[in-house]
Amino acid sequence: MHKGKIKKVVRDRGFGFISDSDGRELFFHQSSLLETGFDGLKEGQEVEFEVETSPKGPRAVNIRLISN
Repeated sequence: MHKGKIKKVVRDRGFGFISDSDGRELFFHQSSLLETGFDGLKEGQEVEFEVETSPKGPRAVNIRLISN
């Protein structure tokens, strides 16, 4: 599992970006969240996740909050 922080949430489009511990910015879709709702996400929250390769590059999946 990778760790990072929520960098940006685009609520009206249902996606956002995570900044990982290596400094990469990863796309995520609201369907990739586990155990939390998209509307409750805040920028700066710490998360753990897996990285998956997509046609547009790496993206975060199976995302879990590790802090509020």
